[in-house]
Amino acid sequence: MGFRHRRPLLQSEIPATLALFGVVTLGAVLLPAAPAMAGPLHPWAAAPVNSCGETGFDPLARQPNPDPSQQQPQAPIKIPVPIPQIVTVQVPGPRPDNTRIDPAALPSDPCVNPCPDIRDDPAPATAPGGTGSGSGSGLSLPRVEITPEAEPIPIPVPGGQAPEPQAPPTSDVQPPEPAPAVAPVPAPQVDSVQLVNQVTGHGSLNRTDMRWSVDGTDLGLMWENKPGQVAVVFGDTFGKGWQAGGAGTEQQDWRSNAIAYSSNRDLSQGLVLDDFVQNSRCHAAEILDSRKIKNFEHTTIPTSGFAIGDRQYLTYMSINHWSRIPGMWWTNDGGIAYSDDNGRTWTKSQWARWDNLFGLGRFQVATMVPHGDYVYMFGTPNGRLGVIGLARVPSGQVLNKSAYQYWIDGTWIAADGANELLATPVVSGTASELSVRFDQDTQQWQLVYLDVTRGQIVMRTAAQPQGAWSDPVPLLSTEDYPTAYGGFMHPWSTGKDLYFTVSAWNSYNVYLMHATLK
Repeated sequence: MGFRHRRPLLQSEIPATLALFGVVTLGAVLLPAAPAMAGPLHPWAAAPVNSCGETGFDPLARQPNPDPSQQQPQAPIKIPVPIPQIVTVQVPGPRPDNTRIDPAALPSDPCVNPCPDIRDDPAPATAPGGTGSGSGSGLSLPRVEITPEAEPIPIPVPGGQAPEPQAPPTSDVQPPEPAPAVAPVPAPQVDSVQLVNQVTGHGSLNRTDMRWSVDGTDLGLMWENKPGQVAVVFGDTFGKGWQAGGAGTEQQDWRSNAIAYSSNRDLSQGLVLDDFVQNSRCHAAEILDSRKIKNFEHTTIPTSGFAIGDRQYLTYMSINHWSRIPGMWWTNDGGIAYSDDNGRTWTKSQWARWDNLFGLGRFQVATMVPHGDYVYMFGTPNGRLGVIGLARVPSGQVLNKSAYQYWIDGTWIAADGANELLATPVVSGTASELSVRFDQDTQQWQLVYLDVTRGQIVMRTAAQPQGAWSDPVPLLSTEDYPTAYGGFMHPWSTGKDLYFTVSAWNSYNVYLMHATLK
């Protein structure tokens, strides 16, 4: 089973796809209007090559290769036809596999294959769209293929092994506290935004395909896990056999997530990954397990990470299924996992979960940021068309839902069954894939997210987490990067130099960007 709808199509891809799927009317309600087809903004250029001579990917929208003999055929659009399939699902299911190894040192020569018995020297890879270095002209209609796709109908049955019980936290309801929005700070001015390096995949600076069997992946969430080191977490990850053109299949070494570490402070030279947590030689481990059963729990996607003392925390969303409608997915719940061995193994809290009852959950895609005595939680519903809610919890009570307060009409209100649904939106409009940090240089909060209605990854600033937030400032446009999503800030950014990761769906890998701010 493929992951055709693992990520939605963005503005430049919407019109043809909607017509082909026959959902124009529904799409008009759920999706923004696409911009006029003005043609590619960037001339053709050869795909970048790393220091080892391996060809990587270029996420920019480019004209096709002027040499007809070098043009790649446009990848077909595959229209799946669902085939019902009964699937028995053991409940509670197996326990996570926490097999881990101590990784061997990498060869001193970065171009030497560390595991030749596992991975052969790679063949050149190209992204779809005509050149391998961009998205092509976008003027010709692609070939259409109709393919059968299993549509599981899960039937729970007894089995598996119950997880180790976790003692429930003691109720600790916090008293209400006024928190009015304060005056907005001036919006930042962006001098320039440049691509620094391809972080993952074939031809990347880090050669993640050959070193850790990470050929295709996305997200790249970051936080300082300890002084001098940054943890970098990725979403659905695929290995040997994966081909560019979106997420892969179960047969392509699928892991729902993976974690790496970085200690390089000179980000102008790129985001350098020192190592991944591994479960076997040259193989990044899955750190948060998932059942991998569509319509039950398809995958488990990290949404943010942070550290308090020696304990690492990771927010995640449990995906029930990806929708056939671009920009939509359905979650079972959003939750928090924790690690006491610097991210090597993780435990999902049995108590810090936000259920998605009837699809109304407001904190399904959460981003949490420690600051002062509290950890602030910004959240959106499942999908890319929700508003941002805000909550906070004392830093010592992260796994205690009773200690959370939601920001409602200018007041922190104690948690109860309904308050989550009443959280006041902190900004107008819809947002997805939030990244939030407090910048020590400017003493301001920074918020970066994908705004599908604008076709942009934007940034806002504020003096307090509840705002008022500045107007959005564009960092990246999908006219330039037509399949870009994400926008996750590096914790070592400064008030002048903002570094952030983005993912590109057509190459399904992660890139580091640099925005110079005034």
